[in-house]
Amino acid sequence: MRGVIGLALWLAATGPLNPSFAAGNAPVKHVLVFGDSLSAGYGMAREDAWPSLLDHHLQDHATTRAWSVVNASISGETTHGGLTRLPATLAREHPAVVVLELGGNDALRGLPLDQAQQNLSHMVQKAKASGARVLLVGIALPPNFGEDYTRDFSAMFAAVARREHVPLLPNLVESLGSGRQDFQADGIHPQGRVQDHLLGSVLQRLEPMLK
Repeated sequence: MRGVIGLALWLAATGPLNPSFAAGNAPVKHVLVFGDSLSAGYGMAREDAWPSLLDHHLQDHATTRAWSVVNASISGETTHGGLTRLPATLAREHPAVVVLELGGNDALRGLPLDQAQQNLSHMVQKAKASGARVLLVGIALPPNFGEDYTRDFSAMFAAVARREHVPLLPNLVESLGSGRQDFQADGIHPQGRVQDHLLGSVLQRLEPMLK
């Protein structure tokens, strides 16, 4: 009995359990982040980007299962490129959850939004068919793209989420200020120092999917 009491006191004093211990040595499950430069860490060390912060967060706060983040994001990726390489990535990583963040480069290149929407739907379908749950992450375009195009672009993500019955984070950078101080010189990519804000936005939608 003394040993049991002593162990309980030691656990209370040392704080959260080691993730692998807390997970009961259950197999580690993977969160696959599949995006473009906004998730690849453009303009900063990759370990400073929000997917790496997510990996640290999940390891530090694991209680019932151990999670690991695989960041398969590529700067400049379009929805067509993502659709082409997703099957091999799913087969290699076997993720339990896929965070899909693509579409911005389609807009930057003036590609047809109907095709981008179709590509996103197909990627969601492939991820779900592999057994993964999907969080779709959108992005808002700057106003210089024109009112109609920016509206249709945002609506594209909502339409895919509604059709495929997946949760949606409408705008990855919504938590940032409207000024340029939170962005790099190009006005598109967030600074390294605000990656924790992006992480917070993602976690609001992602954490319920990890239980």
